[in-house]
Amino acid sequence: MADINMQEQINEINRKLDLVLSEINTQRLKREEVEDLIDDVSIIGKDVFTNTVKTLDNAGIELDYDALNSLLIRFVRNIGTFNQMFEMLESGNDLIKDLTPIVNQVGLDAIQKMTEFEEKGYFAFFNEAVNIFDNVVTHFKPEDVRSLADNIVTIMETVKSMTQPDMLEAMNNGLLVYKSMETKDVKEYSLWKAFRAMNSPEMKRSLGFMITFMQKLSKSLNKE
Repeated sequence: MADINMQEQINEINRKLDLVLSEINTQRLKREEVEDLIDDVSIIGKDVFTNTVKTLDNAGIELDYDALNSLLIRFVRNIGTFNQMFEMLESGNDLIKDLTPIVNQVGLDAIQKMTEFEEKGYFAFFNEAVNIFDNVVTHFKPEDVRSLADNIVTIMETVKSMTQPDMLEAMNNGLLVYKSMETKDVKEYSLWKAFRAMNSPEMKRSLGFMITFMQKLSKSLNKE
């Protein structure tokens, strides 16, 4: 029984030794592969360096080894800076990826809104508005614009007064009356008929309005 246990232990030890030897052999093979790769890279690097030197020499370019060595040292010294730069580039790339759907959606919304404006006639309206502006520019002189600027306050006050509700209603009533008149077939009035018409309440009220208006206008002009 003891012999059997001893044999099992020996077998287990042999199995572990086989694993260790296999691992050692694997590491040795990897080391040899790395050494072979280093040798190959060294050979390729030497060939590339030699060919580069020959090419530069044929081109008449002298290679400053001190400057090259200094450049290599600076490159190694600033590896951290290069890493930061690449991190910034990666962050910028991620930002672009995040913003791309948003920008695409904004572009689609803008195109849709432009299409809506075009269907409603905004662009045609603005084109005609530009024509109006062109006509104004070609018709008026700079002196006219300067005069407009000098009198803009008076003009705005006049427009403000004209756009009051009572003034708008009065102008609208006058326009409605004018539209309802037959201007091409106006009745003729003799002096006697006109005198009789002036005795009507409507004409007396109209004459009173005109006289009052002229009196107030005259007083206003005298104040100025």
